[in-house]
This record gives sequence, C-alpha cells and structure tokens, in this order.
Amino acid sequence: LQKLKEMFISKFGSAPKFYARAPGRVNLIGEHIDYCGYAVLPMAIEQDILIAVEPVQTQVVQLANINSSYLDFSTSVNNIQINKTKPQWHNYFLCGLKGIQEHFGLNNPTGMNCLLDGTIPPSSGLSSSSALVCCAGLVTLRANGKTLSKVELAEICTKSERYIGTEGGGMDQSISFLAEEGTAKLIEFSPLRATDVRLPSGATFVIANSCVEMNKAATSHFNIRVMECRLATKLLSKSKGLEWRKMLRLHDVQTKLGVSLEEMLTIVEEVLHPEPYSTEEICKCLGISLEELRSQILSQNMQDVSAFKLYQRAKHVYSEAARVLEFQKICSEAPANALHLLGELMKQSHISCREMYECSCPELDRLVDICLQFGAIGSRLTGAGWGGCTVSMVPTDKLNTFLKNVKKAYYQTDGQRLAVENNNLFATKPGRGALVFVEA
Repeated sequence: LQKLKEMFISKFGSAPKFYARAPGRVNLIGEHIDYCGYAVLPMAIEQDILIAVEPVQTQVVQLANINSSYLDFSTSVNNIQINKTKPQWHNYFLCGLKGIQEHFGLNNPTGMNCLLDGTIPPSSGLSSSSALVCCAGLVTLRANGKTLSKVELAEICTKSERYIGTEGGGMDQSISFLAEEGTAKLIEFSPLRATDVRLPSGATFVIANSCVEMNKAATSHFNIRVMECRLATKLLSKSKGLEWRKMLRLHDVQTKLGVSLEEMLTIVEEVLHPEPYSTEEICKCLGISLEELRSQILSQNMQDVSAFKLYQRAKHVYSEAARVLEFQKICSEAPANALHLLGELMKQSHISCREMYECSCPELDRLVDICLQFGAIGSRLTGAGWGGCTVSMVPTDKLNTFLKNVKKAYYQTDGQRLAVENNNLFATKPGRGALVFVEA
C-alpha cells in the first residue's frame, strides 16, 4: 500500500483520498452454469485489484497502472466509449464506471485520478477482469458520494461487464462483493443470494496456472457456449409444449416443468441427439425460418456458426448443477469421508468440462493429471477454461510435498513456465469481499 501511495504522489502530485480493493475468485465447482441460471460455489482468493483514488474538479478520469506494460489512459467522464474489439485493461474500468453512472443517471459525474495495482495473474481464469470492473464500480460510487448494497453493486457490475461483449452470468461479480473471510459461498441467482459453505478441515485448496492465457472477451468459444445453451433451452421447451420463445436459460425449463435435475438429464437423453445440430435442423425443430433464427435468437457474432452441440452442453449444465448441490450438502453434513466425496465431485466436474463442454485444453488436462498423481484428492479446471488455472484439494499435511512435486513436474520442464512459477502455484484460503478504505 505504501508503494502504491508513493507512486500515486509521484504520478499525480498529491496523495490519494481513498483506496478500493476487489478480490479475484476461484470457483470450486459449478463451471459454465451461472449464465444458465444455476447456483455456483466459488470463494474469493487473497489476490486482488487495488486502486488508489483522488476525486478531482475536472471532468476527466486519468487511469494509470503500476505495471508499465499497461498504458496510461484518460477520458472525459461525460463521454465513455468502450471498445469491444480490443479488450484493453482500461475498458474493464470503464465498464464499472459507466454502470454506476447509468444506474444513478449522473449528469455531472466526478473526475478522478486512479492508480491501479493487481496481484491476480491476468487471463488466468481467476477473474481479474471482473475484479477490475467491480473495483471501478466501487471507486465511482464512492467518488460520487452514492451508496448501494453489495447485492445491488454485484448486479450492476454483472450487467455493465457486458458492455465489453462477454455474456457472463454474474458469479464473478457476486463473489467479489459478497465474499467473507474463511468461507466459500453458494451463490444463487434471480434473486441474487449467497449462503456460507464451510469447507471441511484437513484440506487446502491449491491454484495452479497452466500458463495458457485465455482472454474471455477476445474469444468466441465462450459466447458460442452461451448460445448453444440458449438453443438447447428452446428445443427442450418446444418438445415439452412450453412457450419456447420466452425461455432463455436451461434453469427455466426445469422450473417450468417442476422436475428434478436427474429428470432433466433423462429428458435431454430423450429429446436431443449427440450429433451437432445444423442451423437448418434447429429451424426445422422450432418451426421457424432461418431469417427468424438469425434475427431473433442468434446474436450478432454468431451469424457464421453452422453447427451447435446442444446435447453435450445441456448434459454438462444439468449434471454440473447437481454436483454443486451435492458439494454443498457434503460440506454441511460433514460425513467422515467428506474429503473423498468432494474430491470425486471435482474429478467428475473436470471430465464433464473436458468431454461435454469442451472447455479444457491439453495443458489443463495434463496439469489436472499431475495434481492427482501427486496427492490431490480432487482437481479440475476453474474459470472459463481453454487455459487459465486448475484448483486442487490437497490434504494439508501433504501440502509442501505436493507443491514441490507439481513445480518439478509441470513448471520446471518448461523455461517460460519456470520464469513465472511463483505467482502460478499457490495455496489459498477463502478471502473477504470488495471494500473501500481510507488509510489509517
């Protein structure tokens, strides 16, 4: 903090008035289901985004980053332009800023000087971009003398991150605000609520970065999955005589039918086939024209996609949603073999992400195998996937040997990985959520 303050003074010529921090997160289980309406089970990590702020009289926001590879940026607060084509760091800040401005209809927002420092490895699936959006929202709120509840903040930041073109579901922003030290959270949506999940003693969660970067906003993989889930929703709804045009998320189908997740899996087997669906076949199933599919259902960036895997995506979502509830149940009942049971759920989750959702990559699969080989009770990819990190549950008494062996097997075999191993393999405890503070 002292370093941040000194750099702020040398950069802007005066001291910051306040600071805001927002943590990254690791999702223990429940991947790619938040945007389908299902509960997830993340925890905040200790790594965070920290911003030093001084509100100013001019209507200009000046942004600087301690890391010199991120360029300075300034803009008028009355004319926020967010460039979707190049997801640069300052655009995530602008998302949070714009979200708060629009929520309050601020006509004359306060200008700010901001200096940012971050300890979350970027593009690692630990939610550095959402932490930045949340931190910017908090900063803007405070600078303009407004207040909101944590739930309202999470909802505004979820919506505003979509300005950059990512169709996320709200998990990252919710845990960033609602996290509490020492506990993971079950986060449920519409309405947004968080329930403490006490993790069993005797195990530690370890994050390992595959060192394959995955930039969510710059890739279409993520948005294609969102669309495949939406199309699966429409086809399942139509086959069950529901008002399919109104149905947007796989959770809606389950709610409307009033059946269990297990029954939904049976319905998926009955209604959808494992072969990919062409746009023509989707039109035929729904009884609509290609024109209607393109204009009413497919988003702008999906117009050229010609094959959609609906069976696999729906199967992953319903089975993963069931694993989340099972994980929570084991944590609350704490049977003698709780760690073994949780480990099995993490392994199943990874297999489903790899085979049904196809959001893993060879390096992630190898890292999961190495972690299991050296004593992890469970291991899986965490975050969107296609790179980024794994999370493993390791018996606390074996932690040091585990870290040493994984370093040797994964990081020390590769010069590039070796250079960054210290930030890329670490044990973590559930941390606290976002906050604003004034230096003591």
